[in-house]
Amino acid sequence: MKLKIIFCFAVILSVLNVKAQKIEWFSSTNESRWLQEKKIKIESRQSGVDYDIEISDEKAQYFDGFGGCFNEMGWDALMAINETERNKIINDLFSPSGANFNYNRMPMGASDYGLNFYSFNDVADDFDMINFNINRDRYILIPYIKAAQKTNPNFRIWGSPWSPPAWMKTNNHYSSNIYENEPTLNGLSRRNILELPTTGFKMQRGYLEAYALYFVKYIQEYAKEGLKIEAVHIQNEPCSNHKFPSCTWRPEDMAYFIGEFLGPKFEAEGINAEIYFGTINRDNPNYTRAALDDSKASKYIKGVGFQWDGKYAIPTIHKEYPHLKLMQTESECGNGENNWASAEYTWGLISHYLRNGANTYAYWNMVLDHTGRSTWGWVQNTLISINKETKQVVYNPEYYIMKHVSHYVMPGAYRLKTSEGENHLAFQNPDGKIIIIVVNKDNSDKNVTIGIKDKTISLNLKAKSFNTFAINN
Repeated sequence: MKLKIIFCFAVILSVLNVKAQKIEWFSSTNESRWLQEKKIKIESRQSGVDYDIEISDEKAQYFDGFGGCFNEMGWDALMAINETERNKIINDLFSPSGANFNYNRMPMGASDYGLNFYSFNDVADDFDMINFNINRDRYILIPYIKAAQKTNPNFRIWGSPWSPPAWMKTNNHYSSNIYENEPTLNGLSRRNILELPTTGFKMQRGYLEAYALYFVKYIQEYAKEGLKIEAVHIQNEPCSNHKFPSCTWRPEDMAYFIGEFLGPKFEAEGINAEIYFGTINRDNPNYTRAALDDSKASKYIKGVGFQWDGKYAIPTIHKEYPHLKLMQTESECGNGENNWASAEYTWGLISHYLRNGANTYAYWNMVLDHTGRSTWGWVQNTLISINKETKQVVYNPEYYIMKHVSHYVMPGAYRLKTSEGENHLAFQNPDGKIIIIVVNKDNSDKNVTIGIKDKTISLNLKAKSFNTFAINN
């Protein structure tokens, strides 16, 4: 009799264990990161009961993926450590076993985290692009990108310029503004500051044709390196005249370039990379509408990319132009805090953009040295910091909030509609698995109930925690 009781108890435990294994739960706090949790209570759903979070079967937008931006200063930091450590970081960022970054950004030429100013053709008035080359990228960005590509079979990449070649700009300089305290630091004179809302590109036929060819050659040369450029965004932050590489554009002028030159050139050359109106950092939807309502440009524009103040425009654009793809193109970078509050802020951005139709989400600097300082002085956040002298590697809190979403949400997933609230998101992966992300910003533990299909999930969230649940069919 005793043996029968023991056997029955073992069977019950086995059944309960199988049931528990249907939900995988990982949590992170500032003290304990990426821990597997097991205390989950699953019950049949009861009618007439209000749950803290309701997960619907109704699908919202299709999701293409998460990523970050490749920059020269990131690769410079990675090269300061040994190959084993470097490969571990690459794996932790891009591999499906890590953060699974699968749709990533790169600059076309210099950026504010490039080592200095450059473009793919710095020979003035070379309208036929005879001197176009990506030789510099072969030593810095391409090794970085290929190391990432090797770890992820779903790897995709898109590009955007921070500045056209300086000779194509009205002020003949990569920068658009000066440093007030050090007015000669970037070599731009005060009289050559670009004025908003003017266009800093030379809107003359020769330059417009040359710039369209510049984009074509960029895509073709990268293809020769085994790297397919999936999409291009015309200009990084066209609404700001920055002290670093930049170029202001009136939306009508950018639309004119797309409709009359870039789109037709892509057609003529058989280029299938998508053209995005991006990366827009303007809060007023009218800036974006000006291009989307242009009959010639709109036939070529497949999507819009938003960053920074663009977050205020995305709800309107998503509602008015539901057929367009939308990207969040650069997560806001902070000021080098690299703390838990930064991660909570980034979560707020992720939640906002994805609830308003974004199909991709890109972090900014994935790796920097421990100072986080750009060549022009701004100290910014990063996912992973490397001390080039001591070789110490630190995974900052923002790495974990990105991983809590990007590790589980696969390309081709759909966001699921949920009850109101900014601190949860839900997705259904192509294999049917349900992914739920819940963030507890409170300073105390919180009991939460989740209603999904015919089940109720009850659990206790740790104070100040990120939580991801993967539910198998």
